[in-house]
Amino acid sequence: MQTLLGTTESPYSISFALEKVDSIKLEGFKRFFRDLPVDPYIKGKYRFRRLSRLKVVGNVLTKLPHGYLFQSKQYNPLVGDIRREFAELDDALVELDEFKKLVLEFRNYSKLDSAVEIGVHQIRTICSPNNFGNPAPEGIHRDGCDFIGIFSVYRENIEGGETHLYVAKKEKPVLKKVLNPGELLLVNDRNFFHFTTPIKPMSSGEGTRDVFVLTHPSLLHD
Repeated sequence: MQTLLGTTESPYSISFALEKVDSIKLEGFKRFFRDLPVDPYIKGKYRFRRLSRLKVVGNVLTKLPHGYLFQSKQYNPLVGDIRREFAELDDALVELDEFKKLVLEFRNYSKLDSAVEIGVHQIRTICSPNNFGNPAPEGIHRDGCDFIGIFSVYRENIEGGETHLYVAKKEKPVLKKVLNPGELLLVNDRNFFHFTTPIKPMSSGEGTRDVFVLTHPSLLHD
């Protein structure tokens, strides 16, 4: 099932689209979120992260030499203008058929060229009764790329984590949606700001939100 929320024929005029990707089975991803290193650039030790950049030619994915993530403060006022180093995606994850389906779905649905570089961020946000998790500590923002895709893998014992899209920071959001597992939100980063609300546990114990964020270009540098 696909729900199209707003596109035009030109790839750079795509607005945003929400898709339920029924062909992707999520169980195979879950083990790869259990050993993510903590994000050292965010206070609180509630966010964990890996990332890689991939060359996609036809239906073949190749992991490119690792680089560092860099965004200016124009796009990330919290940790902009900082060279951020993260661990790479696990090779076994990149080789999964389900992971390949996700990357190709992002490329094809965004109407990108058949040969393209894509960045993939694997992110876990956790929360507890005494420490809420903030998936977007930088606030309402753009990433500084052309397209982003947010793919929900897992939500356990949480409420919140609602994704918002804005035409301008001081306007009301044009989209407010909790992304359920298997849903992919594609966004033209040139046209929209985005934000995700904090998460908190629904009951005692820890809560977890797992996502992949895909970008074009990758935002990684040599």
